[in-house]
Amino acid sequence: MSTAIKPKHQRLVLLVIALLALLGAGLLAAWALRNQASYFYLPSDIMDQAPAPDQDVRLGGMVEAGSIEQQADGVTIHFIVGDGSARVPVSFTGIAPALFVENSGVVAEGSMGADGTFVATNLLAKHDENYMPRELEGMNAEQVRAAVEGTLE
Repeated sequence: MSTAIKPKHQRLVLLVIALLALLGAGLLAAWALRNQASYFYLPSDIMDQAPAPDQDVRLGGMVEAGSIEQQADGVTIHFIVGDGSARVPVSFTGIAPALFVENSGVVAEGSMGADGTFVATNLLAKHDENYMPRELEGMNAEQVRAAVEGTLE
């Protein structure tokens, strides 16, 4: 009498082991990324229910006109992000992106300070649909197409 496992049962055992390994890998990845998720808030969301002070979040909205204040140290800026119904003061220390200007969109990554100021660690400036890189300004559509195709070769 043979005690060997039939080929049909071997395939079934291998399939179960593979599924368990896949499930384990998925759970391990989810556990590793549990604190890496960064929630996106609008200013009105932050005013309604502010995130915990140590929670990393993203604040998105428009930089209000006249709100950008360069500090004496040369690298810290204070500004206000609004969404039409609420305003959040933001402090950022670092080099702001070139597209960071008043009346433009911005996404600030960071956390809320105890004083109600959003302390940004990174700024992502947004541009509108009319944005044109400096290298392409003044060109007509055919020249732009040729310049872009030249980069693809």
